[in-house]
Amino acid sequence: MHVFEWKAVLAVLVFVTIGVVACTMPDSPDAFHPYAFLRLPVEAPLIALALLLLPRPAAVAVAVFAVAAVFSLLFLKLADIGVLTVFQRRFNPYLDMKLLRDGGNLLSRMVDPPVAALAIGLAAGAMAALIAGFGWACIRMTRLGGKTRRAALAGFAVLLAAGLGLLAAGSQAGLKDVAELRVASYFTERLSLVARSVADIRAFEGELASDTGHAGGDDLFGAIRGRDVIVVFVESYGRSAIEDPRYGAMIEPRLDSIEQRLRSAGFAAASGWTRSPTVAGISWLAHGTLLSGLWVDSQARYDRLMKSDRASLNRLFRDAGWRTVAIMPAITMDWPEAAYYGYDAVFAAKDLGYGGKPFNWVTMPDQYTLSAFERLVREPARKDGKAVMAEIALISSHAPWTPVPKLIDWSAVGDGSAFNGQAESGDPPAVVWADHDRVRRQYIETIDYTLETLGDYIARFGRDAVFVVLGDHQPAPLITGTDDSRAVPIHIVSKDMALVERFISEGFDAGMRPSSQAAEPSMNLIRQRLISHFSTR
Repeated sequence: MHVFEWKAVLAVLVFVTIGVVACTMPDSPDAFHPYAFLRLPVEAPLIALALLLLPRPAAVAVAVFAVAAVFSLLFLKLADIGVLTVFQRRFNPYLDMKLLRDGGNLLSRMVDPPVAALAIGLAAGAMAALIAGFGWACIRMTRLGGKTRRAALAGFAVLLAAGLGLLAAGSQAGLKDVAELRVASYFTERLSLVARSVADIRAFEGELASDTGHAGGDDLFGAIRGRDVIVVFVESYGRSAIEDPRYGAMIEPRLDSIEQRLRSAGFAAASGWTRSPTVAGISWLAHGTLLSGLWVDSQARYDRLMKSDRASLNRLFRDAGWRTVAIMPAITMDWPEAAYYGYDAVFAAKDLGYGGKPFNWVTMPDQYTLSAFERLVREPARKDGKAVMAEIALISSHAPWTPVPKLIDWSAVGDGSAFNGQAESGDPPAVVWADHDRVRRQYIETIDYTLETLGDYIARFGRDAVFVVLGDHQPAPLITGTDDSRAVPIHIVSKDMALVERFISEGFDAGMRPSSQAAEPSMNLIRQRLISHFSTR
């Protein structure tokens, strides 16, 4: 063969290989198996014949279309696999592009930044090489001539006829899914998903426009006037932490121990479930849902909420006379969304005065966060005779769950340097995550640490404050398994037994362990319940 003919043959082989892989690659992590790619996508010979038969200007246009389609297929399917693995839903181009940046940031914190940059660079380079190779093959095929062109035409015509014949055979024994014609329907479904998302945002606009107020009555929060109100989100604290047999053996005794400790300190508790709008991450959707009273299950809804006049729960407390603060140890960059919530003060990571070493991605252990909150917020507020409404995010139970912190004497916390030994202990994430059983074990150990720390804090420093403690979302499917409930525990803790009884009377269970039969109301509904019970004398 001449050099040109070798290049022509190579172009056909590259076209077939990349085209078939793009068309047949599964879009779900559960769909990969040895025979996943052994199917004939009818689109491949159709495109090939168009490249070979059409006049060259039209064939070039088809080549550009084919390259764009293959890139889109590979990108969307890889994104589907990633999002399904973490969030148990498909990738939505309209809503989820921000996840690419967030995923890169998280990867750079879980492994060394140079390693993360290399991994991202290699992935991007591999995709670029595939698309460049496919583009070269398509353009080369528009210039085929002589025997090579005739052989290619015959081969692709046979493939097209075989594919159409197999499709016509339908679901006859042994022939189902051997051939497929699915690319157009795949893109149609994705466009439909985008269209539904646009319609969803329009519906959300209507919800924002029809806001009828807080419905708390004239004496808003009158039942808890003068008391601190502390809303605590516990990272990745989901229903599975209590009910999954792998985790309940540790967490149920911990909750029982906390309940006994709180009772001895004069506190009562009521517990239930609430369904989170997210799973495995994007915690701010849960924060926005609880504090706005609207179902915020996408980044687009969240962004629109941040631009609205909808009064957050924090703002309602501020207007009623409380000093409102946010304790956000995970915030390390500018946080413009804080303006929506209406805080009097925001204590991000740099504002909490932590002088110790980070626990990998986790900037500081939860015990330090609570100690700094007591020192920087509650003690000054008491001197000023001001009640505090605080929103606190506890993040020790955030991935990568290594190293696992330990509770120390509160008087030894200081500037946090006392935790340096703990921060330097344990294996790095790459070692821990290589063993799925170990990842799960360390996940639940961090949940246990956070609950122990929070229970100890309330018993020691709670005074007459009202605590609302809840998970933000379930952890990733690696921890829970697929299709688990999206519910998270919610606990109301107070020395005001009458207040706690109001929650029990509407379905919460007394104590720190919610019943497995209890309802799972959506998290947006909890806001009005809090307003109602906190306002009823």
